Amino acid sequence: MAGRLKGYHPLMEALQDRPTAAPVPPTSRTRRPKVLLTSVCRPLGPRHGDAPSVGYELLFNQVTRAQGLFSPRALHLHFSLEYIANNLDAPAVVLQYPSRRELIRELKKGYDYVGVSFLLAVFHKMKETVALIRRYSPNSKIVLGGYGTVLKDEVLAPYSDHICREEGVAFFRRLLDEPEKPIPYDHPLITSRLKLFSLPVSRTGMIFAGLGCANGCDFCCTSHFFKRRHLKLLPDGKDIYAVIERYLDIDPHMSFVILDEDFLLNRRRAMEFRDCVLKGGRAVSIFVFSSIRAISRYTTQEILEMGIDGFWIGYEGTRSNFPKQQGRPPAELFPDFKRHGITILASMIVGFDYQDRDVVAQELDGLLKLEPGLTQILIYGPTPGTPFYERIMSQRLLQDDLAKDSDLYYRRSDGFATMIKHPRLSASEIEDIQRWCFKEDFRRLGPSVFRVVETWLNGYERWKDSPVPFLRLKAARFAREARNAYPAFLPGRLFGPSPEVRRRIRRLELRAHDLLGRPTLKERVFAAGAVLAAAWTWLTLKLHLFQHPTLVRTAYRMPQPVQEAVRPLEFLPAHPVVMLLAQLFKSYRSGL
Repeated sequence: MAGRLKGYHPLMEALQDRPTAAPVPPTSRTRRPKVLLTSVCRPLGPRHGDAPSVGYELLFNQVTRAQGLFSPRALHLHFSLEYIANNLDAPAVVLQYPSRRELIRELKKGYDYVGVSFLLAVFHKMKETVALIRRYSPNSKIVLGGYGTVLKDEVLAPYSDHICREEGVAFFRRLLDEPEKPIPYDHPLITSRLKLFSLPVSRTGMIFAGLGCANGCDFCCTSHFFKRRHLKLLPDGKDIYAVIERYLDIDPHMSFVILDEDFLLNRRRAMEFRDCVLKGGRAVSIFVFSSIRAISRYTTQEILEMGIDGFWIGYEGTRSNFPKQQGRPPAELFPDFKRHGITILASMIVGFDYQDRDVVAQELDGLLKLEPGLTQILIYGPTPGTPFYERIMSQRLLQDDLAKDSDLYYRRSDGFATMIKHPRLSASEIEDIQRWCFKEDFRRLGPSVFRVVETWLNGYERWKDSPVPFLRLKAARFAREARNAYPAFLPGRLFGPSPEVRRRIRRLELRAHDLLGRPTLKERVFAAGAVLAAAWTWLTLKLHLFQHPTLVRTAYRMPQPVQEAVRPLEFLPAHPVVMLLAQLFKSYRSGL
């Protein structure tokens, strides 16, 4: 849909008519086979020979990559692995980002099948992982999955016994000779912790509603990998809301992300979901992915009554002319949403044929005038299986070094490298323009955290006196979220990227005080603590310390006690000062 990191998807598995390799049933029926599902091994990133954006975070590594200490931090798992393991009958273990040593230790326990999820940009890491499997668990059958499997069989065959290019639960159940399971599957409860200044600020429940996208943008791996089809993992609106209710039983203030490429495209399901939200009577906060074409079929009030207050929207380029962009003009849609409390993450692409440096500057200027809460800028790149890839290859427009070295091509498939011969710009110029765009976004609009707070205040003002009870509840939630952000204002005023941005943050702070009340003594103390936490965050970034998560291991149907499905990402060590600040901040939030 939008120009996101190629291969990033909540379930990572592709949909096609049949699997490449016929599943082989287990040879022994005296016991169930044991399954290990794993990502590639950490560490990842440029310091370790990888592309710029192949790490554990979508925001810090990609969307807010120029925002430094102000960037929110959240771990992104290979959700597919947890989802598949949760829906098997066989005992299974999932490893998220193990080290080589941790993977080896697990392999020595003995597994019949080992599944590896990977993207093109970590093809080289996949090869290293497979080599470890073959050395330390030689009797295991290896299954490759994820968007890296866009590559042809002859490329992947040396590293696999089976290749999963379909929805992963059905594939693995056939592979293990387990009976077919009807959709909707059992939905695992997987949460993601969001941190700011190294301190936890919110928890998000991940909802896996569908796979694939029918929009068919020429660069989109998701759409074409799934043959431009959409598979509803949660077929009806009531199914989606039932998952939300399970999360709310854990934390009534939890936020949500619905992972579905164009959630509002199916109006029947969306409106049924709205009815469930209104009937439930709880002001949920939901972020979704959707196109302008789909969004334009709803009123702003209908969207808010679904609980939606955040969108990922593909702005792409003013002359990109994708069908999904038809509908309300961005110049009308973006400000309207912001006035009503809806945050937009806008995705822009550089490297279209019609663009040169001046055109990109004009397009960026137009987008920044609309003041999106977050902005992503990726380079137009060809991924196997997409029409854009076919055009580039047929016209011999792939960069010469990439055409000669397939491993180098895979490694650069992350949206931050120029891969094609552009008619107007050199490779280095495009990459320089991309860096400039990110820096301009931060310089002109400031940290995204304060843009989002401004949108929350707008929503509070707009709906606090609404005749609709649900919208008054929504206004109260906007107010609570904005009040929770009070401690962030002082670091913003001290460390903002420019005098103008710092003045803007101060004006926003005063507006919040006028609307919601001046800070209490407790809030002032936490503001001072936030300054210390921001300084600590700056230091760890400067020295590149503690930037990798620890292993997340989850056991399903194993003899040992089942572990928590997802542990929060811990970028920081157990430093007593930091842990004290975290505990104080937790106490502060619980007291609001």
